[in-house]
Amino acid sequence: MQCPLLYRFRVIDKLPEKPSEAATRGTLVHAVLERLFDDPAADRTAPRAKALIPGQWDRLLESKPELTELFEGDPDGERLAGWLGEAERLVERWFSLEDPTRLEPAEREMFVETELESGLRLRGVIDRVDVAPTGDVRIVDYKTGKAPRPEYAEGALFQMKFYALVVWRLKNVVPRRLQLVYLGSGDVLTYDPVPADLERVERKLLALWEAIRLATETGEWRPRPTKLCGWCDHRAVCPEFGGTPPVYPLSVRPPESVEAVQGRMEPARSEAGQPVALEGP
Repeated sequence: MQCPLLYRFRVIDKLPEKPSEAATRGTLVHAVLERLFDDPAADRTAPRAKALIPGQWDRLLESKPELTELFEGDPDGERLAGWLGEAERLVERWFSLEDPTRLEPAEREMFVETELESGLRLRGVIDRVDVAPTGDVRIVDYKTGKAPRPEYAEGALFQMKFYALVVWRLKNVVPRRLQLVYLGSGDVLTYDPVPADLERVERKLLALWEAIRLATETGEWRPRPTKLCGWCDHRAVCPEFGGTPPVYPLSVRPPESVEAVQGRMEPARSEAGQPVALEGP
């Protein structure tokens, strides 16, 4: 949804991407918040959470040795110390937004998968699922960045509505609440979905998949320049920056008219008419 050509580079060409400090810090913070719930409720304190950070960082390095590249040329460890300090501040801020001593998640890092009637298979990993004594379900996602401006909130909620759709189709239960916890700015964004919302998301996903199918068959993957291009690892092979994409690895059929392809690849839009963009993991 952000950029069809980027989708091609990642999913079809499988071009490598350098690890980023921001994304890796997000992974680290998520791991700490997940592991904290292994402790008894009374022990889920900010000092305890921060004490988990070094061990979780070591586990992350063990599973992904390439992350050592992030702090090459840092012999004194100053950059690493500052980076870990920022992770500590994000973890500590969480305690001003939620009280883990009063939470007993039903699921953490929950893998969900379902197949729609169309045959389209959806899958994802939900950070946390809370279930109230009444049976009401709350889906919670942690974000280590800042909350979006109100006019872009719909884009942020798309991911959560995606999860809600999968849970609905999988368990026949519409989640009572979707909750985004922004540790970077200390904001909590909530939304209470209804079946009509999730049906619209399903139609949007089917249209998106049709656009992906068409682009896959024709090889017509168009770049969509935005401010996010500055963080893209693939500018050297992007025509928007004078580059040449690698040879397309799949067989193609003659494309439809340019107008038809562009029409199908138009970005999905919210009900307010704003382009919908997914935030990276």
